[in-house]
Amino acid sequence: MKQKLSEKKWYNGAVIACIGVTLYVVLTHLSPIWSAVQQFLGNFKAIFLAIVLAYILNPLAKFFYYLPFRKLKASKTRWNVSVIFALLSALLIVVLLIGMVIPQIIESVSLFSQNIESYSISLLNLIKGSIIEKFVSVDQLTTLSENALSSISGFIRDNAGKILNVAANSGKNILTVVIAVILVIYILMDKTRVMSGFWRLLRLMTTQEAHEAIMDFSLRCDTILMSFLGQSILDALIVGTVNAVFMLICRMPYIGLISVIVAVTNLIPNFGPIIGGVFGAFILLLVNPKQALFFIIFTCVLQFFDGYILKPKLFSNSLGVSGLLILVMSIVLGNLAGIVGILLAIPAAAILSFLYNDYFIPGQEKRKKAN
Repeated sequence: MKQKLSEKKWYNGAVIACIGVTLYVVLTHLSPIWSAVQQFLGNFKAIFLAIVLAYILNPLAKFFYYLPFRKLKASKTRWNVSVIFALLSALLIVVLLIGMVIPQIIESVSLFSQNIESYSISLLNLIKGSIIEKFVSVDQLTTLSENALSSISGFIRDNAGKILNVAANSGKNILTVVIAVILVIYILMDKTRVMSGFWRLLRLMTTQEAHEAIMDFSLRCDTILMSFLGQSILDALIVGTVNAVFMLICRMPYIGLISVIVAVTNLIPNFGPIIGGVFGAFILLLVNPKQALFFIIFTCVLQFFDGYILKPKLFSNSLGVSGLLILVMSIVLGNLAGIVGILLAIPAAAILSFLYNDYFIPGQEKRKKAN
């Protein structure tokens, strides 16, 4: 009987050597390979964005389908109307946020440019006679401020072309978003037929056991993502509202702008609250340094409450992911995909965790018992 290739003595060693060489080539050329992948995937940016938006808007469309429009008899018409209302609701929220934030950003920049000299004088007066003057003299600080301002002016002057390119790319991104929004409508309205066709093809290409395993994996991933998305949005809304109430009580300026920034950055794990707090404190520092100090203290208290009381209560430990794994995934995905990767760090860590605990470990135990 002829011996199979996989049964020959040198086969395992050859496979290991090929895998090792492949890993070495990939790791030593990771940057150009990843750049090529990003460039290729960039051609389908609008499609990927549309799929993500459709996935996020799907629960909202279901809400309209099962509650406000439940009396509509025609199922197809009922779903299409629900999709349109879900998309309009999301666009309305975005427009309201932009209408709230953009005017205040323009006002804060204008105020800063008008009062930059008085801010410098106030800062110098604050330093005079304080402990800071022992480390940095007023003359040094004045020279440093003048150099910084001249550097900023020179940077803007020398990089005017790059700034115009960024503006042009922003226009391209707006066009991509518009195309993605149009695609979202088609994806959601034709969702049932697309999904049934996909699962039918998968069933034909795989065994019954593999098909059930993929179905179970997809369902669990969907549950994790939807749970994370809903709880994160609710957590951000609560944090942003509490921040707005505090600023209203203390009569601080830019309540809408800072509260929206705090709420949005709170969606970013680990580093987001720090970014929001620093940004808000910087804006307040331009107007009233004392209010900026109170804001920093309140932000620390709020984030302690959010991290140790609110988030555990909302998530109820349903994801069951260690903080170390989330931090590692934030760093890895952040380097690979930027802000999007950081936002997906928690659900990615949760999926990786249940893959390890529910598939890899049981598989290894089963293999060990078989041997």
